Amino acid sequence: MIPNRTLTGIPGFQVGHWTHAQARTGCTVILCPPGGAVASASFLGPSPGTREGVLLSPEKKVERIHALLLTGGSAFGLAAATGVVRVLEERGIGHDTPWARVPIVPAAVIYDLGVGDAQVRPGEREGEQAARAASAGPVIRGLVGAGTGATAGKYLGTGAVPGGLGSVLVERHGVRVGALAVVNPIGDVLDEQGGVLAGPGVGPGAAAFTPGDAENTTLVALVTEHALTKPECRRLADAAQAALARVIHPSHTFWDGDSAFVLSSGARPPADPLLLGALVQEAVCAAVRDAVRAARGG
Repeated sequence: MIPNRTLTGIPGFQVGHWTHAQARTGCTVILCPPGGAVASASFLGPSPGTREGVLLSPEKKVERIHALLLTGGSAFGLAAATGVVRVLEERGIGHDTPWARVPIVPAAVIYDLGVGDAQVRPGEREGEQAARAASAGPVIRGLVGAGTGATAGKYLGTGAVPGGLGSVLVERHGVRVGALAVVNPIGDVLDEQGGVLAGPGVGPGAAAFTPGDAENTTLVALVTEHALTKPECRRLADAAQAALARVIHPSHTFWDGDSAFVLSSGARPPADPLLLGALVQEAVCAAVRDAVRAARGG
């Protein structure tokens, strides 16, 4: 059997997509183990589009989330989280309160309205479909789900190339990290040698760029079995953002709203934090490159 070298190679996590290829948009759901996952996030750039992002701050009370939604459709796409909540409620999954179990489903969006049909956006029904489609099988990658309308290399205002959705699993000394990336930056994506993998490669300033000409954001989600506290998840999410600067040039610009999420099932004991941080950064770079290559059919 071929090993699963995507995010779902980490036991307990499932991924599902809803895709509209003609309208070039979609959404992707990561389902956590039934008991949830300890999670936090880091948001860089001035324009992140999120749902329940503040809840993920280390000082906030709720530690565990039950699913994560990554979606196209800009702010409209956040409505898809309601469909994910419905599926989890049906399954009896959620944060215990005196009167109901409340599923905690943070979400983050990319802006893809300009590449397809701006009137078609993921909504409640589409989020539900993605959640019901979620499985522990290898993540389907490329122009699917939230990566359907993702593009890269837009700083010239024209000539954007497909960014897509990628997923990898990295492992060293028995420590594993799974990653999923939705690649929609204004900058170029760089390969392992620092060459241009996606984008024009001439750098900002080669042509006039008017603010507002493009809307951009790269989303990354990382999962591990190793037990983490919420503050530790936040530190690793910051490390994931630093890794984006290795693989996207320029990164975290005035027109990006990059979001990084780290989720821990806690099924295994804590790992060496230095090794875990290194694997998080390795996984981010690999998942971003995988997205571009998968979007090309490679």
